[in-house]
Amino acid sequence: MARILLLEDDITLGDTLGELLESEGYEVVLVTHGQDVLDLTASQSFELMLFDVNVPDFNGFELLKLLRDTDNTTPCIFLTSLNDIASLSKGFEVGADDYLKKPFDFDELLVRIKAVLRKYFHTLDNEVKYKELLYKITTNELFDGTKLISLAPQEQKLLALFFKNINTTITKTELLFELNSENEASEGALRVYIAKLRKIGLEIETIKGTGYRLVRV
Repeated sequence: MARILLLEDDITLGDTLGELLESEGYEVVLVTHGQDVLDLTASQSFELMLFDVNVPDFNGFELLKLLRDTDNTTPCIFLTSLNDIASLSKGFEVGADDYLKKPFDFDELLVRIKAVLRKYFHTLDNEVKYKELLYKITTNELFDGTKLISLAPQEQKLLALFFKNINTTITKTELLFELNSENEASEGALRVYIAKLRKIGLEIETIKGTGYRLVRV
């Protein structure tokens, strides 16, 4: 499932959004302070970030600029009560992918989340076809026809990264970072996961001395 980092210091709203998003199949990590975001993104990866602006430690604009300055390209949507043009402009200036004004309709948020994820997976649909396989973006699931392919959590993480970067070389460092969110991963473990993905039909090339690339078919 797609992992979302939600920054919201209103605990009630944060819990409500978290429950609603989880009911739609997303995995949600809720934090209340800007520093929490910096700590988590230093060791974990997410498919999407949802940021309130007026939060402790850093405001959302400062926080996203810090992340973008360190080459974090995770898509981000601001959820904020700030509705003036200057704030809207500032949000996009620091690297936001969308900006939703509070109060908002939850169904509208879902539409915007799906649109942003599609953009990062380079598709107009919620699915990516690959040979006889079908990858579902929002749930991070892979199907062979109608059959769901069983994958371990670490394999699912790599799956999402490869489908976001089809035909692009991903370094071993990036791949290991993806795996290290839960435990230490070695190059040996990485090779085992890659072998499993190849076995189910993904054409993953080894780029000697650099990393791996999922070949477009």
